[in-house]
Amino acid sequence: MTAGGRRRLAPALQATIGAHAAAPFAAALPHALPWVAGALAANHAILALAGMIPRSTLLGPNMTRLPDAAATRRQVALTFDDGPDPEVTPRVLDILDTAGARASFFCIGRQAERHRTLVREIVRRGHSVENHSYTHPNSFACRTPQGLRQEVGRAQAALSDISGVAPAFFRAPMGLRSPLLDPVLASTVLHFTSWTRRALDGVDGDPGRALRRLTSGLAAGDILLMHDGRCARTRSQEAVVLHILPGLLRALAEAGLEAVPMTVTAAGSPPPGTAGAASSVNATASRSPSAACASP
Repeated sequence: MTAGGRRRLAPALQATIGAHAAAPFAAALPHALPWVAGALAANHAILALAGMIPRSTLLGPNMTRLPDAAATRRQVALTFDDGPDPEVTPRVLDILDTAGARASFFCIGRQAERHRTLVREIVRRGHSVENHSYTHPNSFACRTPQGLRQEVGRAQAALSDISGVAPAFFRAPMGLRSPLLDPVLASTVLHFTSWTRRALDGVDGDPGRALRRLTSGLAAGDILLMHDGRCARTRSQEAVVLHILPGLLRALAEAGLEAVPMTVTAAGSPPPGTAGAASSVNATASRSPSAACASP
């Protein structure tokens, strides 16, 4: 953290900036140009590869598990991406209610604007609404800083306005990011979040396989990823999440695990490298400019 409470750039990004700043001076040395060019090319390749690994921390803080305090309380986070969906999301809410479970819904801003009542219902039932970009572009990781700010900022403003609560967490479309995203998030103090394990229910129509991906090695502190929007379908054309969620909730009960929203787990133990999330995110939302399961 900086003295002003903002997150510092990841060491890899600081090293990259330093290398580019030093490159012109190093290249002036005799016979050094090929080595400098090769080093910069290798640096760019490493950063690009890191952006394609959703759980990597090389490009900045990445919440892949809940804080230790939440794990001690035997809590897990159920998260749903790419909604809200008017067909699937209400049924997911009903299943969660039946088990007394709470979750976090990473909503696409434009989808939320189309289904405002449903977003408010998510919050009314005790779940949290989080930021999953405004349009969920497949090219998200290739956007310019301005493009990233627009995707994050528009979604933050829309979701804050509709739900009445500013999101505190951000998950990138498909979990992919570029080195340019961390500085954008640092200015909002949104926590970049990926997952511990995911169902791949956005692409796999087999509920059995999807459920096994979530329950294999299931442990306290896990962040589990499913989809309530643009979901893969079973042979009977039902959203896969509707088939796997009851079984997952039974597995949690048998293991003595409690499903809670991301906001509850982080309330007492904010992720490393962040501080003052609620006030900073609300302030950012007020400054921000104004479908259904593609991400796996």
